[in-house]
Amino acid sequence: MHPAVFIAAWVGLGGMFALQDYAMERTWNHPIHAGWLFLADIAYFALWGCICQILWWTLGTNIQQVKLKCALLIVVPLSLVVSVLQEAIWVAFFPNFPLGYPSWTYLHRLNFYLSGELIDNLVIFWVVFGLFRGIGYYQKFRENEHTAIRLENELTNAQLRALRMQLNPHFLFNTMNSISSLMRSDVEAADQMLEQMSSMLRMALERGDAQLIPLTEEIDFIQLYFGIQQMRFRGKAHCYVAIDPEVLGALVPTMILQPLVENAYVHGVAKTIGEGFLGIEAQNHNGQLRICIRNSGRGLGGAVPIEPNRAQVGLANVKARLELHYGDAQRFTIEEVSDGEVHAILLLPLGFASRLSGRTPSYAHEN
Repeated sequence: MHPAVFIAAWVGLGGMFALQDYAMERTWNHPIHAGWLFLADIAYFALWGCICQILWWTLGTNIQQVKLKCALLIVVPLSLVVSVLQEAIWVAFFPNFPLGYPSWTYLHRLNFYLSGELIDNLVIFWVVFGLFRGIGYYQKFRENEHTAIRLENELTNAQLRALRMQLNPHFLFNTMNSISSLMRSDVEAADQMLEQMSSMLRMALERGDAQLIPLTEEIDFIQLYFGIQQMRFRGKAHCYVAIDPEVLGALVPTMILQPLVENAYVHGVAKTIGEGFLGIEAQNHNGQLRICIRNSGRGLGGAVPIEPNRAQVGLANVKARLELHYGDAQRFTIEEVSDGEVHAILLLPLGFASRLSGRTPSYAHEN
């Protein structure tokens, strides 16, 4: 309903009718000046466009809400007044029409055109009235749709915040248990672990309510967690991170890897006889971000790949958050690929942050 677009559409409609009238006059061999004919028809419909635009500005809301009784008592008389007014203005601007009757007065000419075009004008008015009503219904539909989307997004964000809040005490409880155990055997290591945990908490607080962060920031967090677990398991596991530089800026849900790494430690590395390993790999896999957490251990005990929603709080949390973020566009599997080696694999839509810090972490080139 922008005035320029709306009135331009009416002018275009006038041009189409002018072409039709000109073709008819040529067919009947009536002498007529094409310029005057086009000007008259275009002005006729442009005048309708201006009148309808004024009606939209002044009565748009009322037209969309009008009831049947009001339509009969007000809109019907209004349609007659507007139809006559439009014709009266047009006749005043074109005193040479109708052609061949130069002696007619203004009232004679007005009566001539009203007798032939009043019904057409009423049809135009009520078509425009229906258009305005349709626009109102469409606007209301779009507003309801936007409201529903906004409420759905707010609900999703609330669910994601709740899931993140669920992770924090779960992670803190396990880490504090590790610190408590070290206090009896290695106070210095316990103090270092406490400092690393403080750094992790500071990093988590700095993220605020951000739901998606660059992969490089998530790996920074995991590196601190690696440090805590290395002290806990005292070098029992070799840890590595191998990230393709192409995906360093790829966006991932906040704290999505920590539960997977913790699960790999508890159910894999901790049960490895001798030195085990735990690694994180990430690369562009056919247009998707593929993240794989590999670990040694006792495998899955010969069972089929476990469903995350049947596992502990951490894995169920990961599955729920991935579904909320990506719906069916993601995949999360845990499987045993060889004797004792387990892979937790995430396949996520590949999206990037608008800007990166510019640094290239050392783990981007590890193998």
